[in-house]
Amino acid sequence: MKRAWFTSKLASGLRAVSVKAALSGAAAAVVLAASPAANAETLADALADAYKNSGLLDQNRAVLRAADEDVAQAVSALRPVLGWAADVTRQFGTTRSSQTLGNSAGFVNETATIGLSVTQLLWDGGSSRKQIEVAKQTVLATRQALVSVEQNVLLQAVDAYTQVRTSNETLALRRNNVRVITEELRAAKDRFEVGEVTRTDVAQAEARLAQARAALAQAQGDLASAEEFFIAAVGRKPGRLATPTQAPVSAKTPAEAKAVAQRNHPDVLASQLRVAAADLGVEIARAATKPTVSLTGRYGSTQTRDSDNFNRGGSVTLEASGPIYAGGRIASVVRQASQQRDSARAQLHLATLAVSQNAGTAYANLQVARAAREAGQRQVRFAQIAFDGVREEASLGARTTLNVLNAEQELLNAKANLINAVANEYLASYALLANMGLLTADTLRLNVPRYDPEAYYQQVNKAPASISAQGRQLDKMLRRLGKE
Repeated sequence: MKRAWFTSKLASGLRAVSVKAALSGAAAAVVLAASPAANAETLADALADAYKNSGLLDQNRAVLRAADEDVAQAVSALRPVLGWAADVTRQFGTTRSSQTLGNSAGFVNETATIGLSVTQLLWDGGSSRKQIEVAKQTVLATRQALVSVEQNVLLQAVDAYTQVRTSNETLALRRNNVRVITEELRAAKDRFEVGEVTRTDVAQAEARLAQARAALAQAQGDLASAEEFFIAAVGRKPGRLATPTQAPVSAKTPAEAKAVAQRNHPDVLASQLRVAAADLGVEIARAATKPTVSLTGRYGSTQTRDSDNFNRGGSVTLEASGPIYAGGRIASVVRQASQQRDSARAQLHLATLAVSQNAGTAYANLQVARAAREAGQRQVRFAQIAFDGVREEASLGARTTLNVLNAEQELLNAKANLINAVANEYLASYALLANMGLLTADTLRLNVPRYDPEAYYQQVNKAPASISAQGRQLDKMLRRLGKE
């Protein structure tokens, strides 16, 4: 009997050593996952690739370039319009008159006409100049919309990066959990063989092992899903991901976060620019009641094909026109523009409130995430102590296999919660940056070629003709962009 008892204790001790080694392997796996390798990909690498590979950014850059062209089209309204017209006319038929002595006679006449015309707007109450300013304000607002898209792209990349890292760490934890439960099951079987435990203890260990294997399969599926999200967000498959550096600190108080957001967030800046454009829209609508003055010059030549007869000459016309009564349309347009201005002002107010609220909420979420991470660290520490104690007590017969399994499960849950808490804190810190309007390639100093929205604008804002030197340079730029 003593020998059986000794054999049981020896087997339990060996299994405890195996379990302890497996747990040490788990800790090593987590530490290894958290240790940046020399060739591991950093978060900055993922953000840079997301910036370079984003089709959404390309789309919105094209939208911005289209808005730049509105400025060129508005500028063209103040420039002379030169045109030409040409026609060849052949008249034929039969005529009878005194010149034909009352006899019917056929005739054929062919004439060719060519002419040039030039029209210059002289004055329209300032409407055209204000249209240029509206187009410029719209361009600036569209640039802010591009910044907003850039922030979303980068935040999604951060989310994808943390998801892949979290899934990898969770998968390592689940794999080690299967190894631990397997060792526990072997220990339970050995103790059952010497009569120290019952068949119930073995069944409990087998059930927990099946549960651990199911969790492992789920973790593998979660990793595959996270990798697909990474590919969509970053534009490539993830490699070995390094542990991110310390989460960025962007605001010390919620009031500071709100103040920065109200000054810098692209949604607020875009709304301010739309208000400016709406104010100009009211002035443009009122200018429609003022007269328009234009100057038109024409010159042409008509040549008779069957003779030497011709007619050459031109004209210069100074024209002034203006509305007297338009069925109430002009007054309606003015009222409509005023309501659109009021709507834009209300939208600015709402955007400011929303940005302020989101910044405050993001700050609170970051504080919650930090508290959860600190609590998770304490939970892991004490769960480890509890598990070690229960395992030692079980080796002495003071605890059952179920007690060991429950303690191991609590430790596993604590480690899994800590992995998620660390990821949530990191993501919350970047979400706060985005809600403050600071999550951009410039602010993060990403090593990427920056897209310069001013470059294309400077090429087109003077409305160059395609045959000019600047027009040819613009064509080269478009070819470089691959848009032709």
